[in-house]
Amino acid sequence: MPKGVPVAMTIAGSDSGGGAGVQADLKTFGALGVYGTCVITALTAQNTRRVEGVYEVPAAFVAAQIDAVVADIPPDAVKTGMLANAEIIRVVAERVRSLHLPNLVVDPVMVAKSGDRLLREDAVDALRALLLPLATVVTPNIPEAEVLTGSPIAGVEDARRAARVLVEEMGARAAVVKGGHGRGPAVDVFYDGRETRLLRAPRIETTNTHGTGCTFASAIAAGLARGLPPLAAVRLAKRYVTAAMRRAFPLGGGHGPLHHFYRLWPLLGR
Repeated sequence: MPKGVPVAMTIAGSDSGGGAGVQADLKTFGALGVYGTCVITALTAQNTRRVEGVYEVPAAFVAAQIDAVVADIPPDAVKTGMLANAEIIRVVAERVRSLHLPNLVVDPVMVAKSGDRLLREDAVDALRALLLPLATVVTPNIPEAEVLTGSPIAGVEDARRAARVLVEEMGARAAVVKGGHGRGPAVDVFYDGRETRLLRAPRIETTNTHGTGCTFASAIAAGLARGLPPLAAVRLAKRYVTAAMRRAFPLGGGHGPLHHFYRLWPLLGR
């Protein structure tokens, strides 16, 4: 590995279909010029249609994976995705604090694209209390932001309020409330305690949206690992996800994946 190559670590679940989770995170890191390492919190039996089963990794082994990676390949940024249960959240939060892991991006994964639940209901409080105060950026979609803040979100103004709550009351350094579940143009609301920015992109009519949240959060982590400030990293992630979604190809019978390597495949004649 060339000297000075940035490193990002994902702590998330494995998607056997390859479109989301750790697989999407590692693809994103590689596409954006960052070396990726991973800590697997859960194994899922899933495809583009549904999640057939979940095996949660014991929290002690999640900790062992973090310790092994950090001891040899310390990350410049860390992204969390599916954490499954409160015990894993507690272990991850403890390691982030004790190992001084930098640039934490928290994607509060609760439900898969298929509608299957990926976070136990009793773990939401642990996520809110233990992990959000450590986050450099937290990236909930509208339903996740509603759960975290306890308030409905019907439009951009509600999303602004939710972003402020996530930062000013729950302790994240910055928040992005994603607008993909809203109507009209996809407007993400960014707030860092000083300024609010509305990040707009045209809505793309496609079913190839599996892994968009994972990809967005890991792209932010890649930007932070490369030394970008949070807003610039979020802008990079927005551009990347939009382009990868626009160039996605049909795969499977449900929600297909993004095209993480849309820049590279043309070199192969595709």
